[in-house]
Amino acid sequence: MGLAGIAYRQYTRLLWTRVRRGPVPRHVAMVLDGNRRWAREQGLDDVSLGHRRGFEHVVEVLRWCDAAGVGHVTLFWVSIDNLAKRAAPEAAALMRTIERVVPVLAATGRRVELAGHVDLLPDTTARVLKEAVEETRGIASPTLTLAVGYDGRVEIADAVRSLLDEAAADGRSAREVAATLTPDDIAAHLYTSGKPDPDLVIRTSGEQRLSGFLTWQAAFSRLHCVDVNWPGFREIDFLRALRTFAARTTSSAR
Repeated sequence: MGLAGIAYRQYTRLLWTRVRRGPVPRHVAMVLDGNRRWAREQGLDDVSLGHRRGFEHVVEVLRWCDAAGVGHVTLFWVSIDNLAKRAAPEAAALMRTIERVVPVLAATGRRVELAGHVDLLPDTTARVLKEAVEETRGIASPTLTLAVGYDGRVEIADAVRSLLDEAAADGRSAREVAATLTPDDIAAHLYTSGKPDPDLVIRTSGEQRLSGFLTWQAAFSRLHCVDVNWPGFREIDFLRALRTFAARTTSSAR
């Protein structure tokens, strides 16, 4: 190992020492952006190789989350917009990659949950995702939520629709619902109902926006943007995000 490698390991150990002092976010959400750009940077003609490397990288990042004590992880994998805009061959390769990686994720010791419209995916892909949910149902914690076929505004609309359907089943009118409606009423019908809102949202690729990810839940989350594409997201990038979260959380509590 060269000097650069030794310095990296020492710096990583220092970061872990700082992160373990806390506080550590209970729930970290991540936007896995930049897979296609990473592939082009590597000189790869097939951008689906970037998706493959990006999804495989999730397993490694989950190990970091486990070591840090992050109980809930939510990943923005595929948006509704992604499904609509990707060319057919790229979309097909993306689905094959998901089908191959999801069983590996189901073996990481986290309960797998889904957020989004899985019915928009091919039957084989949807089946693999649902099987992962069933196989890990007995795990209470930690959790891994995969946002697939997801859009934050659609989620809010679905939550309101579900709330109104429930009220109608109970014999309550829309006017009666409106008279007592609270944010908690809507939150109870979100895809992520029962989980704490994310304390920290990490986005890779240098973009500084949520892009419809957890539009409701991330209203008060700390946002950490990293100028590196997702497959190149390093352990020190992750630890720096947690270190910044701890510093800001401690500072705001004073």
